[in-house]
Amino acid sequence: MLLRRLHSAHLLHRLCISSLPIPFQSSAALSCRRRSLYACRASFSSSHSSMEFSGQDSSPPQVAVIGAGVAGSVCASLLAAKGLGVKVFDSGRGPGGRMSQRREKVEDGSELMFDHGAQYFTVKTAEVQQLVDKWQASGIVADWEGRFGTLNVATGEFVEDTDVKKRYVGVPGMNAICKALTTSPGVQAKYGAQVVGLDWVEGLDTWSLKFKDGENLGNFTAVVVADKGAAKLLLEGAGFPEWHKKVAAVKAAPCFAVMMAFSSPLTLIPLDGFVVEGSKIVSWAARDSCKPGRAKTSSECWVVHSTAEYAAGIIAQAGMGKPSNELLAAVASDLLTGFQSLLPDMPTPIYMKAHRWGGAFPTTPIAPEEKCVLIEDRRIALCGDFCVAPKVESALLSGMQASELLASLF
Repeated sequence: MLLRRLHSAHLLHRLCISSLPIPFQSSAALSCRRRSLYACRASFSSSHSSMEFSGQDSSPPQVAVIGAGVAGSVCASLLAAKGLGVKVFDSGRGPGGRMSQRREKVEDGSELMFDHGAQYFTVKTAEVQQLVDKWQASGIVADWEGRFGTLNVATGEFVEDTDVKKRYVGVPGMNAICKALTTSPGVQAKYGAQVVGLDWVEGLDTWSLKFKDGENLGNFTAVVVADKGAAKLLLEGAGFPEWHKKVAAVKAAPCFAVMMAFSSPLTLIPLDGFVVEGSKIVSWAARDSCKPGRAKTSSECWVVHSTAEYAAGIIAQAGMGKPSNELLAAVASDLLTGFQSLLPDMPTPIYMKAHRWGGAFPTTPIAPEEKCVLIEDRRIALCGDFCVAPKVESALLSGMQASELLASLF
């Protein structure tokens, strides 16, 4: 689930959303359709992209995927597997989005690692289970066989869950899945690249992507926007004001995550991950270092998530601009106090740092039944949890559906 708690309560032009299943196409039919596409393209080349079409060229269509979270990553991998050229752009330092892992060094030089976003995910659908089984066989996913439950603040009682559902984690971090997908054959990735312009090039029938410094990132036959913030930024300028309004109207519950490390294990806490009931500040806490495949350190790492109400209150006061170090330090202190109140005599952490997830849990998705949006005549797809629901599995389903619909156009 994405960030758990809310994890439970919170955890096209011809504009069209396509909800129809994709009919099976044989390899021969698809190949013939692609050859027809290439023959109709005007010859051109771009110094910023490997895309070249002519009557004699058989280079595949080039697709830009904006956003390297789990939806964008799985969509990119599947499109590449279908023979399309794919380039992923993400403004972050690496892939993962809310499935990122944070690495932090402490004073003694040792390195601590935290899954400060999504803690784990579950699977209910057969199509996602097939993917996860492959990932598990390759060693990038494992079962987190910990003890889970709830803590009632009023009674101080921990109650262990009796369910037997599998909870999956990436190995050695939650971002391992997106790392593997964005390094799949046929996928290129560029990080630290915020796309700020999406322009239709008449005559070439392609999209031109612009970087924030004005650099042309290349021309592409199709575009996948797999990030709500990017969709909100790009769609209006690209000529889709209706979809811009719909994306901008998506409400999302915020969350702060605090990463803590303790010099000794918190043995008095009987659970490895638990929902906190009755706290105005803390919604979830997890013994992050007990997940499978994590590096062994002398410290025990914990991740504590705030309630949506607490986060919304802080944001109402400070705004949605980049949070200052002072603000994050104050938030970390608040969540530490809230965490310590759950257990008497809890030691002081040797490391502590806060991170803000401003739109952690989309609560008003734009395509919950269709799973993604396809703007067919301009070959743009929108995918992500903001289309379906705030869960890792939902984001995967959205990215998978977008890859099918977009690939069917070629």
